[in-house]
Amino acid sequence: METYLKKALIIISLFVFVGCGNKNDVELYNLSPEEWYSQILKDIQNSDLEEADKHYISFSSEHISSPLLEQMLLILAQANVNDEKYETANAYLDEYIRRYGTKEKIEFANYMKIKANFDSFSKPNRNQKLMQDSIAAIENFLKNYPTTQYRPLIETMLVKFKLAQYYLDTQIYSLYDRTDRQESATIYKEKLDVSPLNGVDMIEPTLPWYMRAFE
Repeated sequence: METYLKKALIIISLFVFVGCGNKNDVELYNLSPEEWYSQILKDIQNSDLEEADKHYISFSSEHISSPLLEQMLLILAQANVNDEKYETANAYLDEYIRRYGTKEKIEFANYMKIKANFDSFSKPNRNQKLMQDSIAAIENFLKNYPTTQYRPLIETMLVKFKLAQYYLDTQIYSLYDRTDRQESATIYKEKLDVSPLNGVDMIEPTLPWYMRAFE
């Protein structure tokens, strides 16, 4: 398992580049697997994930059994994470699970999906559903893979999500209390009182000055 993780991480790190370039308007077809692979890497290097997706579809249609497709799905998933396109990244990981879903690979892909959600969580006063869904996904992951090698990383994400959820609940309670909406305030106060994080000394998240007016 550890060997597989190292290989997978090497693959998705070696081939994700940052660069710029012009959009290729030439329609490509009937390329070899190696040519498609190189073309998609070039698309990623040029920060053109739309073309990369289009060329992946052509690649997978022309060479449905190519072993290079497995690596390419992981590369495309990570490229979209790097570009903050987390839903697209998760779609590639779902496709990876569907095509190559051994127990080991499903575990790795599900870990990558959780990490993509964690990386997408950048605003402490938003994304309540993302927090709730991610907490549920992590707890389900730990239930399904109790001896997973990703446990330290996954549990760290879980703690951070729960702290974020607790902080958001304190903000909602404060808002209801200030606006004299006591019934709603009471509901959130009760949630805070029974939370295992109640009384924890936490550092409140901060936002850049130019975003504060919109929060």
